[in-house]
Amino acid sequence: MTDEATGAGQRAGGAAAEIPPRVPGSCPKPACDDPEAPSRVAALMASPAYRLADEDLGFLQSDVARGVRLELEYYKAEAALRAHGIGHAIVVFGSSRIPEPAAAERALAAARAAAAEAPADAEAARLLRRAERMADSSKWYRVAREFSALLADAPYRPHGERIAIVTGGGPGLMEAANRGGCEAGAVSVGLNIDLPHEQFPNPYLSDGLALRFRYFALRKMHFMQRARALVAFPGGFGTFDELFETLTLLQTRKADPLPVVLVGRAFWSRAVDFDFLVDEGVIAPEDLELFVYAETAGEIRDHIAGWYAARRKPLLD
Repeated sequence: MTDEATGAGQRAGGAAAEIPPRVPGSCPKPACDDPEAPSRVAALMASPAYRLADEDLGFLQSDVARGVRLELEYYKAEAALRAHGIGHAIVVFGSSRIPEPAAAERALAAARAAAAEAPADAEAARLLRRAERMADSSKWYRVAREFSALLADAPYRPHGERIAIVTGGGPGLMEAANRGGCEAGAVSVGLNIDLPHEQFPNPYLSDGLALRFRYFALRKMHFMQRARALVAFPGGFGTFDELFETLTLLQTRKADPLPVVLVGRAFWSRAVDFDFLVDEGVIAPEDLELFVYAETAGEIRDHIAGWYAARRKPLLD
């Protein structure tokens, strides 16, 4: 045999060796053996039961997969926060209904015009009073915006972690806090919650840090996991929920101590009679030391800084 023939044989043998061996099940049962087999196999493979678990959206949204969804929801947000180097958060809560001053003034002007056109209309009078209250409350939008801007100069930690403004990502006072941080160049995070009605994240969140949650519980965990301070502006059920859950964690020592600032003493003193709770014996007098009041952006910042200075502990520890 010539060298050329030997080489050709080796090449042919090599090519044949590259053909993978056929394994059982690599081809469907042929119709010649059972005419109904191909259609049966096609139906089986089209069934949701045959999909890979991580590709089966119906399964992932089922009751039995709730634990998996909880885990995924935690890890997805955690991955995003780590990717952006966020190790610490100033968490800001407040009403989604309190607008910025310019919008409040427009609403007030419209309510005044409607009331003037129908002076005997009780509903128009009620809406005017509400618009007046909203116009007065809109000052908190300015305070939240100013406070967040003050944090833009917070230093980086030696290993690169940053402190961020973290809100619920919605409108109103959450928007104000995110806006102030965004305008000043700080990191701005929104932990939005998925609701039955359509809603949008506010436009002042950092790219990649508008995060959406199905479960309030996982959202709360991420609020607290990096929190170095909690600032609660006037708000409704959602603000109360987050505030009192935080106070409960601090009261029961389930969370490390951190400064809590209630912005607007007049609002909070009327909304919650803390002294009454002490008098009734349902909270201890020392529980009132878990929070302080503030009125301005500077006071909020100074209290947070003073809290850490008094403990000789850096804010970014």
